[in-house]
Amino acid sequence: MHPKLISYISPLDKTHTRLKKVLILAYDFPPYVSVGGLRPYNWYKQLKKEGFYPVVVTRQWANRYGNQLDYVAPGTSDSLEVEETPDGLILRTPYTPNWSNRLMLKYGDTRFHNLRKLLSLWYEFFQWFFITGPKSGIYFAADEYLKNHKADIIIATGDPFILFKYARELSKKHGIPWVADYRDPWSHNYEGGKQQYLKLAYTWIEKRTVASAAFITTAAEIVEVKLKNLNLNPPLHTLYNGFEQATVHDLAHSIKPQKSFSLAYAGTIYDWHPWQSFLQQMEVFKKSNPAFEFQLSFFGNNRSEEMKSWLNEHAPAISQNVLFYPKLGYAELIPKLAEHHVFLLFNDYYIRGTKIYDYLGLKRHILFCYLHDQEALKLKQKHYRIADEDGLSNRAQADLIEEARSGTLVQDAAHLQEVLTRLAEEFTRTGHIACSSENTEQYSREYQVKKLAELIRSYTR
Repeated sequence: MHPKLISYISPLDKTHTRLKKVLILAYDFPPYVSVGGLRPYNWYKQLKKEGFYPVVVTRQWANRYGNQLDYVAPGTSDSLEVEETPDGLILRTPYTPNWSNRLMLKYGDTRFHNLRKLLSLWYEFFQWFFITGPKSGIYFAADEYLKNHKADIIIATGDPFILFKYARELSKKHGIPWVADYRDPWSHNYEGGKQQYLKLAYTWIEKRTVASAAFITTAAEIVEVKLKNLNLNPPLHTLYNGFEQATVHDLAHSIKPQKSFSLAYAGTIYDWHPWQSFLQQMEVFKKSNPAFEFQLSFFGNNRSEEMKSWLNEHAPAISQNVLFYPKLGYAELIPKLAEHHVFLLFNDYYIRGTKIYDYLGLKRHILFCYLHDQEALKLKQKHYRIADEDGLSNRAQADLIEEARSGTLVQDAAHLQEVLTRLAEEFTRTGHIACSSENTEQYSREYQVKKLAELIRSYTR
């Protein structure tokens, strides 16, 4: 991409020269539907209230497919798109897929696998030594913006972590401090076997890249602990993803759940999640309580076809009770979730994730599966890649549920039958499922942005 992108000078921008500017490099950003995009989007929506003017540099998202192909599909145009709102400024750069992704878009995920893998490795390698590849448009657009406009700090949020390199180069070139925001671990993603070589390479790149950051923010304690083990110089701060307090609290009270008993799960099903065990227990419960009506909804499920096939073969008694919905934007998803009585949450051990905060904000009963189920622990041993850390709880979600008094911690599959029976009795008796969550405001996105704003002030005074 050529740097001649920004000859445009925003009229709205001129009216806010008294505010310090925060330049945000974010690959995932609405309208792309992803949990990762909500974090920088919330900064964009909230930072002005804290006295900062946000300028987001992201890529264009066409959302043509409604699935994972959107991540590698071309953008919406060949030129920079500029959007002004009362909250700030968004620069959306054109996006052209690399050859590997073009092959996948044309021929599908099963053909030319080895060739696509080789091409991806080539792009992955050279982007760390040259400003090249499909993501580089974000760097060039940010660089051109900084030639014409002042910014007080740069925040790069990863994954993809190449944005950290862009922020470091922009910081060096324009004399602006930068912040590395980790939504997930970086080099620690490569654990065991052949990946150890990648871990060594990325550890070197990570330490070299992040060393010049003013400070580092993370979305979870586990990421902060992993980074401390790298002995990085910049100070570390954890800022949770949280929930949108104004939106979520209003919907929690204004939307009444469905008449029949309903459960919901939002987001990805991972390999270590005991979804088969859970559905099997729902089948057992249905056979024991044939007159009790319920509905189980999965939103944005990445295994919908696999799960439908499994239900037809192994749990036909509930196959009609389980519904699957495509990925929905946050504004569409939250009202849908609010229509349910109970939220299902699988154990992610050291990881809190994002959905738990929306669950808390909606003040619906959380059904946590499982604490000590033997089959679930076998899945964890086989698929879970995060190693144990001394002094860090491996039940991050369970601790939060207990603290907020917001649900039931299910011990194992046998205990789930007891819990389902109790919930069914409560619903039959009262018509709803009680939830008395407390002290959840500290996990709102608004509260977390206040913490971020204070950190920025301390480095831009």
